[in-house]
Amino acid sequence: MLFGKTILVTGVASGIGARTAELAGQMGAQVIGVDVREPASGSAAFIKGDLSTASGVAEIVAQLPARLDALANVAGLSGNTGVVSTLAVNFYGLRALSEAVAPRLREGGAIVNVASIAGYGWRANLDRAKSLAGIEGFPEMAAVVAEHDLKDEEGYPLSKELLLLWTMRAAHQPLFKNRGIRVNAVSPGPVETPILKQFRAVLGDARVDSDITRVGRAGTSADIAPAVLFLCSDGARWINGANLAVDGGLEASINAEVLGF
Repeated sequence: MLFGKTILVTGVASGIGARTAELAGQMGAQVIGVDVREPASGSAAFIKGDLSTASGVAEIVAQLPARLDALANVAGLSGNTGVVSTLAVNFYGLRALSEAVAPRLREGGAIVNVASIAGYGWRANLDRAKSLAGIEGFPEMAAVVAEHDLKDEEGYPLSKELLLLWTMRAAHQPLFKNRGIRVNAVSPGPVETPILKQFRAVLGDARVDSDITRVGRAGTSADIAPAVLFLCSDGARWINGANLAVDGGLEASINAEVLGF
């Protein structure tokens, strides 16, 4: 379902992004990879780029071909570098890239955002999420953080809350909807990637270990990449604005506990 398609994958230097790019190539897609670090084993094409600033996003877009079939937004920070950079990369940079790439995506193309079970609290924090996701363009991050009194430890879960809310919004925004571009998300649970240790430092061992215990094991990049690429494919042509939990049943377990069933 990916043969002959051109897929832009961010975060290709490691983890889920690297496996997504590798698998897409094995399935016959042409892959364009983006990362701040050059991958050890290259994809067909690579763009060294930084999503943390508006100018960085513009530089990436300037190097892209005129036509793409899908964008897989995998790049992200764990939160260990603070709330300013985490929000800049995980949400505002991701959104800016998606909006800039939209005119290059073919009709019926796809955008897939890698969110997280850490964004589970978007409903409980809806007012804050609506306010922050409603800021247009690429804002001055330090000012946003100061205005909303955001703490460094909030950066990662907050970025994923915003991403889940925006995914649903974007599916119905004219920029995407008018050309049949689907916008979906994948939410992994704990995954054995190079930044899992950083997540432990940010979220705490107790939280990470509890999540792993609920489902029996941590996930792997190979568990997540097929779901990302399915949503990039025409096989998912009637899936839009959805969040696919790829977590071994973690969200189901949390729902049962929170909702009491």
